[in-house]
Amino acid sequence: MTGRPAVTPLILIPTRMSATRLPGKPLADIGGKPMVIRAWEQAVRSGLPVAVAAGDQEIVDVIEAAGGRAVLTDPALPSGSDRVLAALEALDPDGDYDSIINLQGDMPFADPGIATACAALLHGEPGCDIATLVAPEADVSDRSNVDVVKAVADSHPISAAQVALAWLLAQGDDIVPIPGCKRLSTLEDSMSAADVVLTPDDLTRLDAAAPVGGTAGLRYGNPAMMAMVRR
Repeated sequence: MTGRPAVTPLILIPTRMSATRLPGKPLADIGGKPMVIRAWEQAVRSGLPVAVAAGDQEIVDVIEAAGGRAVLTDPALPSGSDRVLAALEALDPDGDYDSIINLQGDMPFADPGIATACAALLHGEPGCDIATLVAPEADVSDRSNVDVVKAVADSHPISAAQVALAWLLAQGDDIVPIPGCKRLSTLEDSMSAADVVLTPDDLTRLDAAAPVGGTAGLRYGNPAMMAMVRR
């Protein structure tokens, strides 16, 4: 995309020194520059306002020395999202920014365009309160890699529940899924799954994602579920 979106966004980069898997990660040297500086530089290239939500004074000093803006937050905050909120309250008490983009501090080579794309999405979809950028899996092994964050999305303009029910219905005429619903609107949404048409490719991918015997309900474990199937 080109040009800046017609919103007032702010990129906030949460980062702290006491990372569990790599302590001191923000200041790790990457080609002669600290990681957090490279992440900040990429964010600045987006053309959007940028600030770093730091959990440690060392990070603040490095960013400010490079000409950037940083806010020192409580190092005991439990998550990056909490750190972003704390920094936002300090930087923007009047609420001048209408969209906040949380850019991870350990993404030193992030394409500057992802920030503007995210801001444009929030601007173009008034009913959207939050958005997350995802990318296609690089390899099937990513699915079992605990270090790879997963996002499950469907290519149909329908809910995930409708996709799941449509997949069950496609297993055979003798399959009758019984959705648990507490609201009439939810029941109507589930019933419309009967009108969903899944392509052979859709079914193949769903079969691979949920192999036979590989899933179980929240109330019943695999042995109980299999016992019911045998009946």
